[in-house]
Amino acid sequence: MDYSKSIIPTHLFGDRGSNLVVINPGSANVRIGLAQQNDPFTIPHCIARRMAGANQSPKRNVQDQMLNSQVTTAQHVERERAYDIIASLLKIPFLDEEVVNNSHPRKMGRVDVLSQQNSKKEIVFPWTDVFQKSPSSETSMAPESSSHEHEKTESPGPQESNGGDKPNSSESKYKEYIFGEEAMRISPTEPYCLRRPIRRGHLNISQYYPMQQVLEDIQAIWDWILIDKLHIPHSERSMYSALIVVPETFDNREIKEILSIVLRDLRFSSAVVHQEGLAAVFGNGLSTACVVNIGAQVTSVICVEDGVALPHTQITLRFGGEDVSRCLLWTQRHHQTWPPIRTDALAKPIDLLMLNRLKESYCQIYEGEVEAAGVVHSYEDGLPPGSHKTRLTALNVAPMGLFYPTLLVPDVYPPPPRSWFKDYEDMLEDTWHVDFPRRPDISDSLYSGINNPLQMWDNYPYMSNQQKKEDNIGLAEAITKSILSTGRIDLQRKLFCSMQLIGGVALTSGLISAVEERVLHAIPSNEAIDTVEVLQSRTNPLAVAWRGGAILGVIDYGRDAWIHREDWIKNGIHIAGGRKYKDSYYLQAQPMCYINS
Repeated sequence: MDYSKSIIPTHLFGDRGSNLVVINPGSANVRIGLAQQNDPFTIPHCIARRMAGANQSPKRNVQDQMLNSQVTTAQHVERERAYDIIASLLKIPFLDEEVVNNSHPRKMGRVDVLSQQNSKKEIVFPWTDVFQKSPSSETSMAPESSSHEHEKTESPGPQESNGGDKPNSSESKYKEYIFGEEAMRISPTEPYCLRRPIRRGHLNISQYYPMQQVLEDIQAIWDWILIDKLHIPHSERSMYSALIVVPETFDNREIKEILSIVLRDLRFSSAVVHQEGLAAVFGNGLSTACVVNIGAQVTSVICVEDGVALPHTQITLRFGGEDVSRCLLWTQRHHQTWPPIRTDALAKPIDLLMLNRLKESYCQIYEGEVEAAGVVHSYEDGLPPGSHKTRLTALNVAPMGLFYPTLLVPDVYPPPPRSWFKDYEDMLEDTWHVDFPRRPDISDSLYSGINNPLQMWDNYPYMSNQQKKEDNIGLAEAITKSILSTGRIDLQRKLFCSMQLIGGVALTSGLISAVEERVLHAIPSNEAIDTVEVLQSRTNPLAVAWRGGAILGVIDYGRDAWIHREDWIKNGIHIAGGRKYKDSYYLQAQPMCYINS
């Protein structure tokens, strides 16, 4: 059944994958597992910490909720205009069009949800029990033993509290931290603040969320997963290596900080970094493809040729699956099908869980009016969850926002100061034999610190020649722009017929056909290309990048690019030496030759 096991001998996964931990961090989820596992643990990438002064006002349930900006009038007008464009394409009424007495025939459709999904879409997320267990369980550490986190695909356990009731015992103590989905299901009345250390593809640094807190939270979340899920205690960590599959959006210093967490704080013996796009290609056994990664908060496009990622083709779009979920709420409220309940996906994370579940169960892309009878849940402060049956409508509109992003109106957060990320040494470029030019405006004293490259990075006014492009365009235009930037007609034709969709949104019914149709229309008429195709994924699109990382780690015999803990703590990267960290852009096609042989 497992594709990777069919091309790589099983004993290799058993021998080399038993002590290799593959980590794929994202804005909404982190996927972690041993390389020999079929599937990783998929855990919401967040932590809720107990607040000492919980009675102070105003109380923040989410660390960065104060940064949200309101939708402007111009954005609202653009959203309505995008809705009407989509309505015309889908052959459904415009946003404010009244259909009186069925005066003309309406093409109707209903969402058919598979029987095995019925239990999934009817799940009520219970409030989390925020109190520690009885003293008899104190032999285990609270963060590891008291949480009952499940994988994303599993339902919450019946042992959770369904209300905001507090135990009567005066000896009851709050948990100091709660991780993953449990953290998202904490009632707003409880003295906790939720933190998401990665947002929109970058470390979530702001005036409300300092860098040190962000890094400490990442370490705490990953450490909890390693102990609670993978059962790897600190005392045994030195027997394991880590392979980190990082998003294309990460900057140089973000990669450096993640490496420091893995090697210095989590105590792995060695580590290596690979890019998500290339890992996804390996995960599906391809050598050349245009990888379209539709994540929860960011969509990235990058082309890979013969096992080598092409950095200049990378395009980042600041929207993803969570924006589709929020758009679903907006469309239902506009059509007055949403019950009169207080649903807030930004301030109440449990509402986002519900909206994501509704999107996964009901949203499709087909012509005609797509409706469904569904159950919406309300989560009011301190009350048990309530159920509301309703008729959901226009279920094909929200996912079309991927092609018309003004419909989504992504939440806007001020970006962290970009100077924080600028490092002179670009970790994504093959520069270890390059003599670095000395700029006249930089003091010679800077170069005297060459033996401490980390310190040099912190002080050098970095000028990047590898830009992270974040374009405000739709998905089809981004794919077309990325492929055409390769500049070679033979490669362009191959890439247009080798598009690969990964991420949770890739599972949306009808999306593949919509991508093919919209991309074909987006190709300029003067280009000699008339065929496009999205390849069927051989691996679960949710975990294909993680699986590719596992394959890369298992077949990497030489491990020349791996960094050892002692080397990293002492010297970081040896800029003046003959050995430098090389990432997956420059692994070339050696492992791919093994797969194809």
